[in-house]
Amino acid sequence: MTGHIIGVDIGTTGTKVVLFAPTAGIVAQTTRPSQLHSPRPGFAEADPAEWMTNVVESIREVLSVSGADPSEIAAIATSGMVPAMLALDGAGEPVRPAILQNDARATREIEEIRDATASIDLVAVTGSEVTQQSVAPTLLWLARHEPEAWSRTMRIQGSYDWILSQLGADVHVEQNWAIESGLFALDGSLLPAVVEAAGFDPSLIPPIAAPGTIVGSVSGRIADATGLPRSAHLVVGGADHVLSAFAAGVEKPGDWLVKLGGAGDILVASSTPVTDARLYLDVHPRPDTWLPNGCMATSGSLIRWFQALVGGADLLQLDAEAADRTPADILCLPYFLGEKSPLHDPKLRGAFAGLHLGHTRADMYRSVLESIAFGFRHHAEIFSEIGIPMALARITNGGSRSTLWKQIHADVLGTELFPVIDHPGASLGAALVAARTIGALDSWDAASAFVRFGDPVLPDQERRAIYDDAYETWRELGTTLTPISHRIAERSRS
Repeated sequence: MTGHIIGVDIGTTGTKVVLFAPTAGIVAQTTRPSQLHSPRPGFAEADPAEWMTNVVESIREVLSVSGADPSEIAAIATSGMVPAMLALDGAGEPVRPAILQNDARATREIEEIRDATASIDLVAVTGSEVTQQSVAPTLLWLARHEPEAWSRTMRIQGSYDWILSQLGADVHVEQNWAIESGLFALDGSLLPAVVEAAGFDPSLIPPIAAPGTIVGSVSGRIADATGLPRSAHLVVGGADHVLSAFAAGVEKPGDWLVKLGGAGDILVASSTPVTDARLYLDVHPRPDTWLPNGCMATSGSLIRWFQALVGGADLLQLDAEAADRTPADILCLPYFLGEKSPLHDPKLRGAFAGLHLGHTRADMYRSVLESIAFGFRHHAEIFSEIGIPMALARITNGGSRSTLWKQIHADVLGTELFPVIDHPGASLGAALVAARTIGALDSWDAASAFVRFGDPVLPDQERRAIYDDAYETWRELGTTLTPISHRIAERSRS
């Protein structure tokens, strides 16, 4: 089957759409910004209507820019944040803003559900512990704190599944959304103990659909709005970090990826499902392949916060200012939305330590970049500790355009990093899944033809030694400030 394919990624800070041709690769792409809202400490929300507007306008744009015949669009697949949660009414419309995966509001509910399910080894059953990204505590919080919205909630979906349903697909939740939600066992069965602890009706959760499942075709309403043909297949894509890794060529055991998006992801390909309470586990689109992984609550979102704090300075200018500053002269704890893996503590708070009057914004900015790299190193140590091999390392997404940040990661991680050139991330991964599903690619291996690497970023041995020492101090700082963060969080919450 020939024709063009559209891949969509609903990200924390932007909506990305690519137009992909199996014979030529990406022929057009565009990004539209999405606003992250944090109306209270620890809250992370977004407007689903903004996502939908972005998708429709972006589809129009890539069709117009490319000159492609809209009638030749054969399939569309979507990707996005996991597990972002939309509470929807009976018509599938949101009853409130989407609650994102790095939201940290349900701290008490996390503790309650942990206590209620203490007799179950949730890590072995679901692949992860009850954490701030688990959906059950968020549902319990919503029922308690927003009863009017809860009373109108008829179903729950993730961001990219809802977008696909808005395009015309059957209602579903994607397999990795289900796994990372903590509501399901790895075999796809809903867990009665978790449902009972959260007190919701199981009918709220739609059926699971695996990546690569065709779940419908474009609706007449969307065809009129975008110019797409009603014959275009709607294909389940997958979690953004999973499909970003797939589109970066992470497929053989030991391949790993540092993904510098709005949040920070690190993934390693494995031939077996490895579970650990500090990590998450996802299914790779490629059969019989798994992705043990970690996700930090902030990465690019923290940089954008700092950029706004210093008056919107250009990031390239900030990079230039920070490049010659002393490594690790200031230490930053990046827990400005609590922390997901590997600490799983929504009551942590961000901090800067070591400041003196001679420091400038450049020193603080460098410490922000270093803090994310330290978080990835923490994950890498855990992967090694539990016996997951780590071989070829890749680095992708918006943050990887920063030469300074790439170098910092190479120095902190102590390994060479291969940047993926012109990598649009999960939007390409979604397009590749759809292409394989409809037969436009004849094998999963064919996807690797669309991955290009830049020259490796090599660690500087002198800076590496500095960072080895600073990392140990950074870990100690985090441990020391944890009880203080908790007291501050409790005071803010009260």
